[in-house]
Amino acid sequence: MQKDESIRFLDFVMIALGCCLYGLGLAVVNIPNNLAEGGITGVTLILRALLGIDPALSTILINIPLIFIGYRFLGKRSLIYTIFGTFTLSFWLYVWQRVPISLDIHHDMFIAGILAGIAGGFGSGIVYRFGGTTGGTDVVARILEKRRGIAMGHTLFALDAVVLTISLCYIDVLHMMYTLLAAYVFSRLVSLTQVGAYAAHGLLIVSSKNQEIADALMDELERGASYIHMSGAYSKTEREMVYCVIGPNELNVAKRIIGRIDPQAFTSIIDVHEAIGEGFTYDSPSAKNRNIPN
Repeated sequence: MQKDESIRFLDFVMIALGCCLYGLGLAVVNIPNNLAEGGITGVTLILRALLGIDPALSTILINIPLIFIGYRFLGKRSLIYTIFGTFTLSFWLYVWQRVPISLDIHHDMFIAGILAGIAGGFGSGIVYRFGGTTGGTDVVARILEKRRGIAMGHTLFALDAVVLTISLCYIDVLHMMYTLLAAYVFSRLVSLTQVGAYAAHGLLIVSSKNQEIADALMDELERGASYIHMSGAYSKTEREMVYCVIGPNELNVAKRIIGRIDPQAFTSIIDVHEAIGEGFTYDSPSAKNRNIPN
């Protein structure tokens, strides 16, 4: 089956808008108020604080080798969108650091944390919603997931924790607490914009074309899929339901795949840890019967 690698102009526009908002928050809120960040962005802020390297430059220097290493794990569309997101974020970081914009929040760090989370979360949520990323730890997480079977959410959380801990070399504990506040607001805003931030999500799909949908999800997203036997409580009709676990960047792609095959399909989106219990397994193209962690 041929993969759907269609690229839309609207995606580029919205990814650019998301990067614009994310870069604005970093340049106008995070940096002036000494708030750290997770992931590769957090690393660029550490390099700025310790070595004076412009985050606009270090964003590209760090991401290029990561993209080069992980290009074969991304797919054509993801690779193009990731490269575009990386360079666009770098561009906006360069611009916003040189535009004379300042926020008079009277040195209120609580407000700074809230604003940093809103700008970053809303911007990143837009990027994720339209299938993009800004590179960095997303690429690392994708590689580990496909090579080692480690869930993307676990990798992203661990890398963020490491970067935030290292950030204590240039900020104090007080600023770290407000950074954690910003991180919480960030995750909530991403959840509102793109269903789920780092956590994986399960799709429950009821359709008359279950086999075609399952095959397409496994082939185009390289995700495992399972059939769940179900029976109607009223009609007593027995049929199969497709269950598939996907990452946050793949939600809208999965919706497009399902809608393309069966516009009448019923799809429910749920958190994985709420949907499954200990020992639930699924079929994967790369690893059969791999346990999904709670």
